[in-house]
Amino acid sequence: MTESFSASRLTRGNRIFPTRIEVSPDRVARIKPRLVGSTEESIAISNVAVQISTGLLFSDIRIDSTGGSNPIESHGHTKGDARRIRELIEQFQRQRPAAVLQ
Repeated sequence: MTESFSASRLTRGNRIFPTRIEVSPDRVARIKPRLVGSTEESIAISNVAVQISTGLLFSDIRIDSTGGSNPIESHGHTKGDARRIRELIEQFQRQRPAAVLQ
């Protein structure tokens, strides 16, 4: 049930190894591949707020944590992907309280 969104290779910092945002019912993760390995940051889905900044072609995404940790930032995503990321996060957050009560 995890959805993955890759940044465009046409944007800065994403030409060789594009950044990926993965959204699951439990967490939001930013994965930045490197020549050897990758760097991954994640925040629990219940602790996130999303900010999208759209340009002419691409969008920048900032995912803040209510826990006070550093935000996850990613640039070079399509507008459609940025909107879908926000929709998924909001959907999973709405489903979360109902699952806890059962």
